[in-house]
Amino acid sequence: MTRKQGSIIFLKAVLLFIILLALAFCIFGLPVMASRDAAAHPVTAYLQYPFLICSYILFSTFFIALHQTYKLLNYIDRNEAFSELSINALKYIKYCASAISCFFVAGLFILILLIKGDIAGMITLCLLCTFASSVIATFAAVLQKLLKAAIDIKSENDLTV
Repeated sequence: MTRKQGSIIFLKAVLLFIILLALAFCIFGLPVMASRDAAAHPVTAYLQYPFLICSYILFSTFFIALHQTYKLLNYIDRNEAFSELSINALKYIKYCASAISCFFVAGLFILILLIKGDIAGMITLCLLCTFASSVIATFAAVLQKLLKAAIDIKSENDLTV
């Protein structure tokens, strides 16, 4: 096994671990959080279902991005990193990260409108998640452009040879 293959296997293992943690949180954590909040605040108990729906939409976008990351790792493993398939995977990762960032901004505005009181912790968490998603979207966009430029240069060199 080469160093590259070992790195790819390690990254796939980390990705699988992230997927399992997120899936466990979606299955076990979110419903418990929603029901606890509904029990603690009966006035806003009706919001637990919209919260769960929005959370699952957010996490489905996250899972799509993780799937595209796994596909990108497979392309790298098969020496197809410089291909249109890799560019498409990066494009979808960029779109998913941008959508997640938008979801957090929208959720932040909804929190500010609906919840009166001390929500500084939730605001900080939303801003951190928005920033992280924006960084990932920007990084994917830069990689996408660099990869496209490298493929164009490679195709020009193949034509001249």
